[in-house]
Amino acid sequence: MPPHLSADRSAAQPPGRGPVDALISQTRRLKDDVDAVRRGTPADTSDPRDRWQRALYDLALHQLDDLDEHLAQLRDGPLSVPASAAPAGPDRSPATAPAPRQDALLGRVGSAEWNLLTDEASWSGELYRILDRDPATPPLTLDELPSLVHHEDRPRLTAMVTGCLVDARPIDGEFRLVRPDGSVRTVHMMGEPVLGTDGSTASMWAVLRDVSDLRRCRRAVVETRDSLHHREQDAARTEHRLTVELQEAVLPAWCGSLRLPRRGPRTLDVAARHLPSATGTATGRDWYDALELSDGTTLLSVGGLTGQGVGVASGMAMLLGAMRGMAMSGTEPGPLMTCLNRLLDATGQPALGSGLCLRYRPESRSLAWAQAGHPVPLLFRDGTGRALDTPDGVLLGVTPAAPYGQAEETLEAGDLLLLYTDGLVPGRSGTASVRRLAGLAPQFAESRTAQDCLLAVLREFGYREREDGACVLVARVAS
Repeated sequence: MPPHLSADRSAAQPPGRGPVDALISQTRRLKDDVDAVRRGTPADTSDPRDRWQRALYDLALHQLDDLDEHLAQLRDGPLSVPASAAPAGPDRSPATAPAPRQDALLGRVGSAEWNLLTDEASWSGELYRILDRDPATPPLTLDELPSLVHHEDRPRLTAMVTGCLVDARPIDGEFRLVRPDGSVRTVHMMGEPVLGTDGSTASMWAVLRDVSDLRRCRRAVVETRDSLHHREQDAARTEHRLTVELQEAVLPAWCGSLRLPRRGPRTLDVAARHLPSATGTATGRDWYDALELSDGTTLLSVGGLTGQGVGVASGMAMLLGAMRGMAMSGTEPGPLMTCLNRLLDATGQPALGSGLCLRYRPESRSLAWAQAGHPVPLLFRDGTGRALDTPDGVLLGVTPAAPYGQAEETLEAGDLLLLYTDGLVPGRSGTASVRRLAGLAPQFAESRTAQDCLLAVLREFGYREREDGACVLVARVAS
């Protein structure tokens, strides 16, 4: 097909061979590098991630092959049209058939021109191969071309051709072709109108490229990506369910108020709640606990680990179980925290933890407690609230030799303890959280039970949007 002239420019001349050869060499080196990495990816695997990576490598190689072949055609100049494929017109001499080439581009890129003045058409031999038509037959006119197109895509082709001929718009689109053997190929068509001296459209030229293999690779990438996404969603749902079930199995089963010890005077009225995050993410890292020990004392505890998921939930369950066991054997809060720190370090879990451990002796109303980098308990008495004096203690898991101190406090009838984990007061920490919580003192003074006090906390902080879950425990000296 001879180069066409538009109304305002002449046909572009191909670049020199030197720069194009350099680009071809770079492209082929890149192909070799990609293919070397691709060979290291399993070709037949049940893992969707491996299949997705393999499909992406295949797609990249197809695109690099096309780039290599396009550059080679640019270097070698336009391919001539076989005489059988382009009948000689009054202003056209028969073309000479090209020499056979092994270049795969010959079967994937073809060209055509439709002369509107003479109603003639000329196709390259490559276009005949793409359409699987006999080169001895005359090329189809623009009116006949839609007969080869998939019936669903014919309106698209008609709109592109009409826009080019009537409105002089360039063509750039894809449609499916149905070949004589029934196979369907995807073709990308690019073309422009060729204007005559009077400015009207004299002819239309187009380059058609068979992109079936490229689209197949892209579909493989999309399908494996979707499969991987669904698999990750299933895994996330499973992990969420297991995390919730594990946390619910470990946390105390009681609801409402609990009186500990169950026998005798000077008991604690206890109420607690776990508050999930507003996003619905199951972190499984926070705990609360209230347990009557064998010597008649009461264990109170809250805490949490960093991270989220089943692994963190299992680590939380391990720490809580170890705390219950050591407390039941009579270990005091300070030494107990020291043992928990060593345990977390020995398990090798990549997590840090914080926690409170309190032991209440009802006969003397005395409270012994220790902390590991955790928000300090608040004591409410006579309508005011304050933070308890903090003993030494760093986060669990920071260093196995960390010391943990122990503090003592004597409680009175009507006193109320508030224990909580980070995240209870959204956007606040440290002294800011203490001030906000201490402001609940008037409401606590009017409440008769620990459950009433817990509801006051929930009204203030429990129903707000929070990024992380939290636990809160209220213990009131009932008598």
